[in-house]
Amino acid sequence: MTLQLKMVKPFAQGGNRLCFVHPLNRERCIKVRRPDFTLADCRRKKGFPKNLRPLAYFDDNRKEYRAIQQLQRSVGPSIFDHVYRCFGFVDTDLGPGLETELIRDADGLISLSLKQFLWEFGYTEPCRQAIEQLTVFWQGEKVPSRDLLTHNIVVQMGRQGAISRLVAIDGLGSPTLVPFRWLPQKIQVKRVATRLQRFESRLSEFVSNCTGGKQPSRVGMLIHRDDSLSKVDAEGVVRDVRR
Repeated sequence: MTLQLKMVKPFAQGGNRLCFVHPLNRERCIKVRRPDFTLADCRRKKGFPKNLRPLAYFDDNRKEYRAIQQLQRSVGPSIFDHVYRCFGFVDTDLGPGLETELIRDADGLISLSLKQFLWEFGYTEPCRQAIEQLTVFWQGEKVPSRDLLTHNIVVQMGRQGAISRLVAIDGLGSPTLVPFRWLPQKIQVKRVATRLQRFESRLSEFVSNCTGGKQPSRVGMLIHRDDSLSKVDAEGVVRDVRR
């Protein structure tokens, strides 16, 4: 069966992909490549020697699926405390789509990215604590990743507006050709620490920009909140969420 997405508005957009609520399962997300930004376009943007790699290398969906499968094997089920699940590929009228877990708040609304949360609500103490929990987990499990970015982490809210956890939804896996788990333990620890240091630096800069009133880009923001401060509800309908 081919899922029909062309006439559906995505709820979010990343640098290379669009995110849709699965038409048949409100708990799942479908990620597809942006129609206006092909694999060839992606390769063309890269400098030498990366632009010599085959097109398949630039397929974010396939890299992400493999990375999460490897993490499940190496870390075990606990990896899903802070990483979302991937279920494989589906056919859509926009091309192959990666079917993933759709992180929702306790009220059924799609969770905000950390980027959007910080812009709208500030760097609150509960947010600081949630980030600390994430970094401790990342260090303890030595989770391989590319640079951790605020738009690739979502903030899942529980009851009474409390933060339940932070969940990484992109940027996972080793960025080098050598599999991360083949590296000596000391190098693994160092690489994870380096990624976390970069994350803390970017986070501080982003919070400073937000405090200064500099509006961030729309990458990683829920599209339906652009003007109405609304959020997509369980059925994909826009709801007001002013707090």
